Amino acid sequence: MLKSFIEVSPESDFPILNLPYGIFSTQENSNPRVGTRLGDFIIDLAFLDEQKLFDQQYGFFVDTSLNRFMSMGREVWQRIRQRLTELLSEGGDTVWEEAMRMRALIPAGDVQMHLPVVIGDYTDFYASREHATNVGIMFRGKENALMPNWLHLPVGYHGRASSVVLSGTDVIRPRGQVAVKGSPPEFISSRQLDFELEMGFFIGTGNPLSEPISIENAHEHIFGMVLLNDWSARDIQAWEYQPLGPFLAKNFATSISPWVVTMDALEPFRVQGPHQDPAPLPYLKSDSPSGYDITLEVTLQSAAMDDAQTISCSNMKHLYWSMEQMLAHHTVTGCNMRTGDLCGTGTISGKIEDSFGSLLELTWRGEKPIQLPGGEERKFLQDGDTVVMKGYCQGDGYRVGFGEVTGKIFPAK
Repeated sequence: MLKSFIEVSPESDFPILNLPYGIFSTQENSNPRVGTRLGDFIIDLAFLDEQKLFDQQYGFFVDTSLNRFMSMGREVWQRIRQRLTELLSEGGDTVWEEAMRMRALIPAGDVQMHLPVVIGDYTDFYASREHATNVGIMFRGKENALMPNWLHLPVGYHGRASSVVLSGTDVIRPRGQVAVKGSPPEFISSRQLDFELEMGFFIGTGNPLSEPISIENAHEHIFGMVLLNDWSARDIQAWEYQPLGPFLAKNFATSISPWVVTMDALEPFRVQGPHQDPAPLPYLKSDSPSGYDITLEVTLQSAAMDDAQTISCSNMKHLYWSMEQMLAHHTVTGCNMRTGDLCGTGTISGKIEDSFGSLLELTWRGEKPIQLPGGEERKFLQDGDTVVMKGYCQGDGYRVGFGEVTGKIFPAK
């Protein structure tokens, strides 16, 4: 197995087989710039570029976002990944001296991470059959759990890009209209604040207006993935979604992890997705494996707890609709995607109760509260609660991971 010239634990999310991209700064150099992560170190790619260690000087590693790098396309992405592998591998290219290596490697604890991408548009899908079925049963009964269109197309809605925030950003409890059955609406702080366990993917190269992205070529346009928590105010949503769907219940915060894991790093973990019946229409049909075996975990820690408690374990391979299908459907009308656009998968739930990806499902709309240490219980999130999501692909003696996305709930203003 390929090894790096620095020791990396088999349990680390960031071996040389990963090499994700993010934006960081340090106390010594406050300018945000592009880096990759290897074990417990950040590699300063702007410094490597300045030292002419790539096949050419690219210039975009000094940028405060990944957008210009992402816009260059798959050939450049793969060329840079290959060169980094040569430079960082054990016994690899020795063109850079020890002193240069020391300058390029920065302990992860010494950096501040920043939002990795300037996000132009954000679209959230609803691609988990298990999640859609659970929610449908709660609100419409078993006979009408899935809406008539759900098995024919990846359902989605346009979200709010301006409130996509980096992991660690405080989440302020939203206020809005809430209507209890039979009563007029009130303007209150949400009592049913929830998380949603999702993955997000970034568009690297877009498409011109009126020219759809085909299902065969969709993978060429996806740069990489992050963990995504689409915080949701369920009581606000229940009143406002009739008939147009999520609005204020989802627009106050969406948290993402700081490291963008590339599709090349995830390629060894591609798996066949669930069987789709009825067969999708031709523009959505693909015979290639399009699922990803990504283990996902959610922990919850209240203000009174000393340690976090795991409340959900799921996997991205459960998704009924693939990222390629989401992208092909999104653009089939001729909608033009742009570099930096973010798409969310929607809540990723499995078949068993402890694999459900939201409190709405885990507590079955509050009917079965989660028991926490010290006698606490949760139907929905309380002020002071911290939610942490983690994700990784497990290889033979190594893992390719995403780190974590975390958020703490604070009272409404």
